[in-house]
Amino acid sequence: MVSDVNPKVLSASMLSGDSVKNRQGEDLGSIKDFMIDLNTGCVAYAVLSFGGFRGIGDKLFAVPWHALSLDTENRYFILDVDKELLRDAPGFDKDEWPDMADETWGRGIHDFYGVRPYWESSRKY
Repeated sequence: MVSDVNPKVLSASMLSGDSVKNRQGEDLGSIKDFMIDLNTGCVAYAVLSFGGFRGIGDKLFAVPWHALSLDTENRYFILDVDKELLRDAPGFDKDEWPDMADETWGRGIHDFYGVRPYWESSRKY
């Protein structure tokens, strides 16, 4: 459990496996991995696993890092998206990952979640 109310730096292993909920408190899945942009060193995407049963049949989603917020008190991520909308989100199979360095693909993902592409952001990482 995170002891600092507003931590600035956390290990990926501490966050991996954390649940993701929407603002209505509905379970949207869990964080399976993080994708790091090697040119900037920033987290580009969190890989969300959703659907299926006990990991079987789960669909994976690349969620832009800036589309997530962390509730440190309850230890879960918040993704402001309706559960039904997530079912139609661009996703991928665990055995066929997209090229996450492809800016055309990335722009579509960022547009879906309503956030500016991280490579265009003036926000410091």
